[in-house]
Amino acid sequence: MSRDLDALIALIYRQLKRWAVSRSRIISIIIQPLLWIIFLGLGFGAVFSAQNIELPSTIDISTISKYIDPSIIRSIISKYFTEIFGGVDYITFLITGMVAMTAFIGSFISGISVIWDKQFGFLKETLVAPASRKTIILGRIIGDSIINTVQSLIIILLALLITNQINLLGIPIALLYIFMMSLGFTGLGVAISLKFSSMEGFQMIVNLLTMPLMFMSGVFYPINTMPDWMKVIAIINPLTYCVYGTRYWLAGVKASLEFMNPVTSLIILILFTTIFTILAMFSFEKTTIED
Repeated sequence: MSRDLDALIALIYRQLKRWAVSRSRIISIIIQPLLWIIFLGLGFGAVFSAQNIELPSTIDISTISKYIDPSIIRSIISKYFTEIFGGVDYITFLITGMVAMTAFIGSFISGISVIWDKQFGFLKETLVAPASRKTIILGRIIGDSIINTVQSLIIILLALLITNQINLLGIPIALLYIFMMSLGFTGLGVAISLKFSSMEGFQMIVNLLTMPLMFMSGVFYPINTMPDWMKVIAIINPLTYCVYGTRYWLAGVKASLEFMNPVTSLIILILFTTIFTILAMFSFEKTTIED
């Protein structure tokens, strides 16, 4: 038992130390969501801003103004956009989704590091270590999940400079959702990486998974505005529930499907995390030195 605990702590410490000294990894993981926020949030988000709402030139404003003030029309349109995004502006809606997306993308980095360790022989050392393989890979998953959660926290802190609609008291609970999601997707990334010996093949599979899951999770637009066939995919997408929970606790946004609520989302995330963490542990246990 002592050996397993020591191995668990050692692997968590190793992942944290590798992250701390890898400045390029820290910068790239943080820069990517910031680029989305700047170019999509500040750019495309201006479309939904009340200040930028202009009546079409084909409408005779002078005639309309006799019956209704154009500012009232703009106000109605602005309220409509606000209701679509759950009571916040688009930039806040996007940022709170990006917080979850940051951890989601970072989760698969663990799979790349597994392949890297294969090539440099460290994986063989862990396979012959006098400790349970399940404990060893669990330590790795927990370590990377802590890293992903910290990276999401950094995005939240940066978001405070952009929007004033973030609920500070909800940050710890939102990070719980992010950590649970990260455990599950890190486990999935590890399980997939154990089947590959090259980074190119792994990255190709990861790209095929991340793009659809990311766009059909509600990060960029509300789920309840999606076509029915996309809603079906969003319902079975674990990232959807992390995005919902994170957005709910950070900004009070409830723009989603009727059955979704913070408790249901957390339960689904726990089930997802349990399944894929166990999958990663058993996959690593069956791995041989030749793999």
